[in-house]
Amino acid sequence: MHNNGKQNPPGQVMDVVVIGEALIDVVSTPEGTNEHPGGSPANVAYGLARLGVSTGLLTSMGTDRRGDALEEHLAGAGVTLLPGSRSLERTSTATATIARDGSAGYAFDISWDVEPVDLARTPPKVVHTGSIASFLSPGAGRVKAMLQEVGSECIVTYDPNIRPALLGTHAEARQTFEELVQLTSVVKLSDEDAEWLYPKKALEETAAHILGLGAELAVITRGSSGSLLATPTTSLSIPAVKTSVVDTIGAGDSYMSALILGLLTRGTGGLAPSVLDQLGCTAAAAAAITVSRAGARPPTEGELRSKLQHQPQLHSHS
Repeated sequence: MHNNGKQNPPGQVMDVVVIGEALIDVVSTPEGTNEHPGGSPANVAYGLARLGVSTGLLTSMGTDRRGDALEEHLAGAGVTLLPGSRSLERTSTATATIARDGSAGYAFDISWDVEPVDLARTPPKVVHTGSIASFLSPGAGRVKAMLQEVGSECIVTYDPNIRPALLGTHAEARQTFEELVQLTSVVKLSDEDAEWLYPKKALEETAAHILGLGAELAVITRGSSGSLLATPTTSLSIPAVKTSVVDTIGAGDSYMSALILGLLTRGTGGLAPSVLDQLGCTAAAAAAITVSRAGARPPTEGELRSKLQHQPQLHSHS
């Protein structure tokens, strides 16, 4: 499973293929402008590679200098960029303009399309998708088609990472989400995502609804309040790992990367309560490391192992 930071040669089967956007986050303040690699799926791929998982990313980036910077960032962790991923003239951007009073305005310049690949021919162990890639046409339709083709050949994980400014109507977005859930094994969303999608449901009800659509595991993160992991037979509440928070950038994506690592390394226990406990605790530890330092800097495999060894044993609550 471990890639030791080296890219896989073309054609080698990877443990995880992530499908989704990679973009540049532009932060503009009165003091100046900074650019950082971003895009939730790209962050998940980056986090997985940092954890030693052989990971490929199918995305849609430009042939410009920003695309070069993104490719270099991803390759630095060991992510393999799949063929066709440099398909745009201009790399997408998400710009946050921070005024002197601290208020922020947001602008998006995002194109999303993707060159389909035949994942069913040599299926990875896990396919992950989510965020803008699962909602924005024309690429969203191609993502859905790839998931339909891969069928039950692998575990499919999904994080909607709701961005209301980029979605159509609430009803359309929820329909898109629910149609994709039916093609997935594991759905992870934040409490904010859950409350936007289902404003009249408690989080436990939303988890049950997602399971009713066909998912095997529903995970809802709740920031400092921990996370909820639910299957049709079990519901566990996992506490957050106490840490000093520098910022929460990338915490959800880091949680997702570690959750996927847990799914890959869980052994033969399926989704038994003890496995859910381990999955949740591992993901919580990864998120705690990420929020303890500035920016979207997910843990390495060694950092996560050390955190799990040295923290007090977490206990879930049924």
